Amino acid sequence: MQEDFRLIVDLVLVLGVAACGGLLAALLRQPVLLGYLIGGMIIGPAGLGLIKELIQVETLAQFGVAFLLFALGVEFSFAELKKVKAIALGGGGLQIALTILVTVVVCGLTGAWGTLPAKGMFLGCILSLSSTAVVLKCLMERNETETPHGQVMLGILVVQDLALGLMLAVLPALNQPAETIGIAVLTALASIALFAAGAIAAGIWLIPPLLRLLARTESKELFLLGVVALCLGIALLTEHLGLSIEMGAFVAGLMISEVEYADQTLTYVEPLRDIFASLFFAAIGMLIDPVFLWNNLELILGLVALVFVGKFLIITPLVKLFGYPLKTAIIAGLGLAQIGEFSFVLASEGQTLGLVSRQIYLLILGTTAVTLMLTPFVLRLVPFLFNFAESMPWLKPYLQEDQVRDVSEDLPFKDHLVVCGYGRVGKNLVKLLLQHGLPVVVIDQSESRIQQLREAGVSYVYGNCVSLHVLETAGVSHAKGMAIALPDPMSTRLCLKRALELRPELDLVVRATQDKNIEVLYQLGAKEVVQPEFEASLEMATHLLTSLGLLSPAVVQLEMQKIRNDHYLDFRPERSATEVARDLRQATRDLNQRWYPLPTDSPLIGMSIEEADMRYLTGASLMAIRRANGDEIDYPNNKTKLAEGDRLLIVGADEELAALAEFAKGQAAVPGENSACQWVTVNADTPTLGKTLADLDIGKQYGVQVQAIRRDGKFIRYPDDGMDLRVGDQVLLCGKLTGLSQLQQLFAIATSVPLSIPVVKASEAETL
Repeated sequence: MQEDFRLIVDLVLVLGVAACGGLLAALLRQPVLLGYLIGGMIIGPAGLGLIKELIQVETLAQFGVAFLLFALGVEFSFAELKKVKAIALGGGGLQIALTILVTVVVCGLTGAWGTLPAKGMFLGCILSLSSTAVVLKCLMERNETETPHGQVMLGILVVQDLALGLMLAVLPALNQPAETIGIAVLTALASIALFAAGAIAAGIWLIPPLLRLLARTESKELFLLGVVALCLGIALLTEHLGLSIEMGAFVAGLMISEVEYADQTLTYVEPLRDIFASLFFAAIGMLIDPVFLWNNLELILGLVALVFVGKFLIITPLVKLFGYPLKTAIIAGLGLAQIGEFSFVLASEGQTLGLVSRQIYLLILGTTAVTLMLTPFVLRLVPFLFNFAESMPWLKPYLQEDQVRDVSEDLPFKDHLVVCGYGRVGKNLVKLLLQHGLPVVVIDQSESRIQQLREAGVSYVYGNCVSLHVLETAGVSHAKGMAIALPDPMSTRLCLKRALELRPELDLVVRATQDKNIEVLYQLGAKEVVQPEFEASLEMATHLLTSLGLLSPAVVQLEMQKIRNDHYLDFRPERSATEVARDLRQATRDLNQRWYPLPTDSPLIGMSIEEADMRYLTGASLMAIRRANGDEIDYPNNKTKLAEGDRLLIVGADEELAALAEFAKGQAAVPGENSACQWVTVNADTPTLGKTLADLDIGKQYGVQVQAIRRDGKFIRYPDDGMDLRVGDQVLLCGKLTGLSQLQQLFAIATSVPLSIPVVKASEAETL
């Protein structure tokens, strides 16, 4: 077969096996680059040996590295870095330096790589990098890119990506003799500085006019050709100057990143990047010997454990050092504990320069591949780990994010509105509320957004809104209403649950980032759930139907409101029962949950969920019912009746779950035809203030029982007689309707929001 045609066959074979491997990895919910590596390993010399023109394929694969680094430079955003500049520049820089330092020390003490510190530095550079692609994908799947831990991880990753260019530039200097390595590194840094100065000048005066000229031709092919020529030309220039091709491609991307045509450039280059990147990773896979990996599997797994533990122990304290809560620090430490895909680039360059032997190179590839594969599983396990840790009394205080960093001076304390999150949605909402003269308190934990609130003169609480302490500081217990406009579902659910713990009757509206979260939020107690994409559809339909005169405005509004009242069911795709159950488990895994068997003699049997009103009386939310015959009802509605043999999926704090158990066993008062339960608030002018329950003795006099007290966010079930009543206490009274009526003045019931009492006769209702 002709040599040129053989190369074409080899390229088609490599791309084909990379596509198959990537597809298999995607179906198994693994990073696709692992599929590329395995595909290359199968057809490579150590596998089936199907590739004949290996050197030519590897040469073409270098285009993949160049385009990867070029796209990385174009995507680099100084604006994103500015959001978390302290942890990104300070924490990210320290993390890289500490990882390299620890690696050099360990290699020196163990004598693993001889006496050359350069090899330890090289290995430290490889270990210091984490995977931007894998971490970003995991965060996007969980809608956590805007969370504190998401911002911390992305900030550190941006700095790591920026450091990659510097590492590639300095790498050739590490191959110098030990006595001249310092001078070589300084020379390389000086070369980088001079090249950077030239790049900045070109980025200001040469690149923008050139891109504008290419754009004015309105030819996509010509624009792409010019950009590719620019990228590869600068890459060759850096190679000629003694730096690396990868360094040049990265700098070329940086030069374009701040130009107005950056997005257009990235859009055109991404297909080339993806194709050649798959070729590069498949070429890396062709160099892997599966027999060697199998024979050294124990060593590789040991190295994986060391990498995970070592990076976790470096990153977690650093994030905590920069003032973030321990929980955020732990998630960031676990999320960044892998070795990134760009370590393949460094490892390949290091082998070419002779810094590592083939055996060490294969160990690095194997260890990196396994850490990339494990990362998605580790991040999925994080909520379960925290649930387990928070169940330990001695660990729970350390994981609570209850720190209030700052509070505005003019904080309203009663009849105000609380807005959680000051992003785009929260900012517009606050603006509209203030235009109507309503008192507003905003909760946010972003320093930049808190500064915006200070400048705008808006009342704020600087802290994490999932914390009971932060919610109390914002006055949720005395608020008229609350809106939750947070970017991630986990924080939204926790904030909703804990706000209702403080005030069960709170009017709460929540933004749902995904349609599968709508029913969960309603079930947890939200009065209204808004889904932005569905709302956009409703508003567009409203405009068209009214402007075209097809329906009157009143009829259109009624139809739109009906869709909202039905929880957007008309818009949501039909899903099987299995899919609904899976989404429910996923949505509640970050909440304290338990399957509770309903006792056979429970007074709740035969009652509807509306009649029992468990969430109002106990604080626990019912998410699903599993019938005795195995049928499961996910997100049961208010009309669903409880039956004998039911198992209930309950979400709530430990105290609330215990309260529900007593409630279901009939050990607590249950609403009935001649009885009711009611939450009342102890105000400053209430006659009961400061008195103990024994002093009041309302059980004997009125036939009413104090079933629970909520104080400082804690649910106190069956308080003892010596407990005194304080301002702000919420007291749950259960008993006869006539007794509750007589206690009206004693507990100032008229000022509270009453519980809906089922099956109340008209004559008895009038007495209330």
